[in-house]
Amino acid sequence: MYEGAIQDLIDELGRLPGVGPKSAQRIAFHVLSADPADVNRLSTALRKVKELVRFCTICFNVAESEQCRVCRDPRRTNEVLCVVEEPKDVVAIERTGEFRGRYHVLGGAINPLEGIGPDNLRIRELLQRLGTGEVKELILATDPNTEGEATATYLAIMVKPMGIAVTRLASGLPVGGDLEYADEITLGRAFEGRRAV
Repeated sequence: MYEGAIQDLIDELGRLPGVGPKSAQRIAFHVLSADPADVNRLSTALRKVKELVRFCTICFNVAESEQCRVCRDPRRTNEVLCVVEEPKDVVAIERTGEFRGRYHVLGGAINPLEGIGPDNLRIRELLQRLGTGEVKELILATDPNTEGEATATYLAIMVKPMGIAVTRLASGLPVGGDLEYADEITLGRAFEGRRAV
């Protein structure tokens, strides 16, 4: 172990998600040997993100003003709403260039083992948005894991009485994948979601 400032930096870096002790040490020593101007830019970027970035008042995506750029875009339709877990999911969907509707970021997924229930997510705000009558289709784009599936099922049950069409992103085999490497759940979903050619 090191002493003083370098150990403090390693400890703080190690608290970041996905950064283990070895990575934290490697990053800390990179910072130590980096040009001071590079370190200042990193420091400034970290301060600015905490000072300027907030959550959109409509969809809860990240924004630097009251509303995110998607919510400010008048060309997008209000009739289709895509529910995602985190702001990074909005970026992933936007990269496809296929979706022209609006988003709602839940802020996570239902996970009883972690103590996260429906009240810990932005489900109340979602139901308020759906109550306006503008939305005709709700796309559930939560992660295809146990927590995401539980969240999607919960939302589908909550929304069904509202008469809004509820859809779920298709899941199955990735392009370029081999059948022999697919797990049973993925292969099963691929069969369920098959379509005519």
